[in-house]
Amino acid sequence: MSGLRERRRLKAMRAIQEHALDLFDERGFAAVTIEEIAAAAEVSPSSVYRYFGTKEGIVVADEFDRMSPEALKDFLDPGDPIGSLLRAVRAYESAPEDTSGSEKSPWRRVRYFFAEPSVRVAVCANLDRASGRISPLIAATGELTETQARVIANALVFGYFAALEQWYLDGGNRPIADYVEEGMRPLRSIWPSSDHEPPA
Repeated sequence: MSGLRERRRLKAMRAIQEHALDLFDERGFAAVTIEEIAAAAEVSPSSVYRYFGTKEGIVVADEFDRMSPEALKDFLDPGDPIGSLLRAVRAYESAPEDTSGSEKSPWRRVRYFFAEPSVRVAVCANLDRASGRISPLIAATGELTETQARVIANALVFGYFAALEQWYLDGGNRPIADYVEEGMRPLRSIWPSSDHEPPA
């Protein structure tokens, strides 16, 4: 896929996601249809289905899902996957807002992860796929067996989700990276920090 076409696709996906979140925030997740989301984003319903599959997919979709195997290898340092995760979360949190207002933060979709059961199921399915992509990279270091790599990959992705849920339950007043760093601290015995993360 050409760079221009990919940029257009990502721009369209972000627009659909933002319009969907606007509608969910205004009327509630269950009350909004794919057709209404498509109309608000000025695209066809088939485009929404093609990009996201389901209404839940609109909420849970992110850049990690679309990362190529090569980009994933650049993203994840198998020698320090916790550090890789923390760097990514900090970069995401510090990225400039596309729109104004606190409700337009990149994390506003997170409330639906925990408030809507069908979205939570979709998130868990995404995390399971992410673990499946990460596990071989960890195993390739030769320091852990395939079983250990699979368990550790699940600890990373579902540990991240648990940290995110605690951030949500606490009202989102501190950076999510603080929760991730604190939650992942017990795993540091496997991977000591390569960049001396500050304490939470």
